[in-house]
Amino acid sequence: MKNTAEASLLGEWLRECVGNFPGIQGESFLKKAEEIEGRSSDSATLYRLLTMEALNGLNAEEPDWTFVASRIYLRQLYEEVMQNRGEIEQPPYSNLYGLIKKLVSLNIYDSTILSAYTEQEIEEAGKWIDPAKDKLFTYIGLKTLADRYLAKGFDHEKYELPQERWLMIALFLMRDEDQTQRLERVKEAYWALSNLYMTVATPTLANAGKSYGQLSSCFIDTVDDSLRGIFDSNTDAATVSKGGGGLGLYLGKIRSRGSDIKGFKGNSSGVIPWMKQLNNTAVSVDQLGQRQGAIAVYLDVWHKDILEFLDAKLNNGDERMRTHDLFTGVCLPDLFMESVENRDDWFLFDPHEVRKVKGYSLEDFYDETKGSGSFREKYEDCLKDERLSKKCVPAIEIMKRIMKSQLETGTPFMFYRDTVNRLNPNPHKGMIYASNLCTEIMQNMSPTIICSETTEDGKIVIRKNPGDFVVCNLSSLSLAKVIKDNVLKRVIDIQIRMLDNVIDLNRIDVPQAEITNKKYRAIGVGTFGWHHLLAKEGIKWESEEAVAYADKLYEKINYYVINASSELAREKGKYPAFQGSDWETGNYFKKRNYTSEEWMCLKEKVSTQGLRNGYLIAVAPNSSTSIIANSTPSVDPIFKKFYSEEKKNYKIPVTAPDLNAETTWFYKSAFLIDQTWSIEQNAARQKHVDQSISFNLYVNHNIKAKDLLNLHMQSFKKGLKTTYYTRSTSIELEGCESCES
Repeated sequence: MKNTAEASLLGEWLRECVGNFPGIQGESFLKKAEEIEGRSSDSATLYRLLTMEALNGLNAEEPDWTFVASRIYLRQLYEEVMQNRGEIEQPPYSNLYGLIKKLVSLNIYDSTILSAYTEQEIEEAGKWIDPAKDKLFTYIGLKTLADRYLAKGFDHEKYELPQERWLMIALFLMRDEDQTQRLERVKEAYWALSNLYMTVATPTLANAGKSYGQLSSCFIDTVDDSLRGIFDSNTDAATVSKGGGGLGLYLGKIRSRGSDIKGFKGNSSGVIPWMKQLNNTAVSVDQLGQRQGAIAVYLDVWHKDILEFLDAKLNNGDERMRTHDLFTGVCLPDLFMESVENRDDWFLFDPHEVRKVKGYSLEDFYDETKGSGSFREKYEDCLKDERLSKKCVPAIEIMKRIMKSQLETGTPFMFYRDTVNRLNPNPHKGMIYASNLCTEIMQNMSPTIICSETTEDGKIVIRKNPGDFVVCNLSSLSLAKVIKDNVLKRVIDIQIRMLDNVIDLNRIDVPQAEITNKKYRAIGVGTFGWHHLLAKEGIKWESEEAVAYADKLYEKINYYVINASSELAREKGKYPAFQGSDWETGNYFKKRNYTSEEWMCLKEKVSTQGLRNGYLIAVAPNSSTSIIANSTPSVDPIFKKFYSEEKKNYKIPVTAPDLNAETTWFYKSAFLIDQTWSIEQNAARQKHVDQSISFNLYVNHNIKAKDLLNLHMQSFKKGLKTTYYTRSTSIELEGCESCES
């Protein structure tokens, strides 16, 4: 395929590439590479075989082979992209303006980029691109970015290179900034992204600057107890799913099986049939052709349909009652957990009957203080009312059903609703009934209600009272990198601005979601690389030192995030629902016992200056973007030091990040870690997270029921708001790719 001169140049380049990593034994690879060059018929085959050969050397003892493979693939990517662009004679990264014009003409890029920026500004921005930053990628990181996020044509041909994606995100998110400072902010955003100090969520990473798709990770809807309300929610689920968002749905207002309809008793079919409808939606509406929709449904533990709900994902039983493609979450008041511990009875109610007989909705209450409050008062009131039908089940039996499902399917997720609402910084505007697909979003929710349907001038006009339809705008810090380079505050300052701009630039085809997005201007700053950071710092996972470090670090992150949002409020204005919030009154700081002089100054600043964003921190799973950024996902421990990442069309060997003789001792496998230490760590950081954390429990498939119960009781008592998957050694689990970024 290649002439002698070309082969010689490639051989020299490979020798230099291997020489950059003295920790690997490269001679046998170089000899093999010569053989591969001799028999390869085209460049694509050559690069593919060379990459595979480099990956064959990857193991826990020689982890740097991933970077050799990455650089071979990078060279292939450069050639492929420049050929697709018709710029094969030009070096990579030499014609940003030409790329933007071309992709705008192909309707791949949003045309507003050309109207917002002058040619000179774009050319100036192009000078900031640092091709050396491409060398930060591992092979799987670069492969993931190239396959799933770089701009492609409609025949899937690649047009974009990695640094162009970072810069395009920066240009798009800073598009409407003050023009006197705009380019500096673009430069700062590019700096943060290109150094892999932070990542943006999958929809933003994939769609920013493009002519299609939306930017938010996931959404949460509250389903009204009416036929139109249920079907409208299903339509909204399909709408956000097609744009790449995951969805959480609260079903607790829907009447139970056997409830009355228009007074006719025994006619309601309960929540399961509506779950079947949603299951079909999740399967039918794929996300830009990349994956099926992802939907989680939540139900209160006192709802009469809870037992059927808990069985909905099991592999045996009546298939007419199964929804295998939905994820489930159960909403747990303090009183239930106390009843489990005390082995008391628990009573199930029909929410429609409660509303009809009592004139209030049981799900609308929570315990304002630990051990007392409105929910238990209303629950006891319902229990004493002879007019209400109720079902008695020992609380521990329900808990057993929960744990059985968790060990078989990984779900249901646990949502501790009283803890969540006690710490809601916006209780003046509503309450939180459930969470999203990955259990880290905690924001006010309410159903959208159809109030009238009329005909005007031959047209049908439907009027709705919009509910709070939650929108998740996420981005995450790479802890090991920002701490090592001492850039935490600098990254957070630009990150908050980028996230806030997502709110204004986003295109959401569900009107109530648009309204809610602007009302609270909620964002979710997350983190990943916790295990990576501990390994770099030489801190054992199972230690008081790790717990104390989590407490200290997340308090610092919280401080910087609140301060950055307040500074943005001074510049751009407060979020509309700020007045009366815990941020304004100072209750947010009081509830968390922030009493130092530094915190008191920030409290005063927020009270007078305001806050730009009503919700601030949410720690997502980050499984996809942590791979791109060469770190560990979220706050999770690693599975193994060396493993293979398997997707539909490839299997790639991977090692833990920065694996070496020093860090290897601190990379203990998730399934070997005492989970009580993970819970202690999460409790320490949860205090500083105004929303929640995607927190997994890792257990062996043969764990005793009492031991799993103890983990849940510890999580509840330590003040965790949610737990995500219960990951057992016997099951494989798929998460939400939108949130996980």
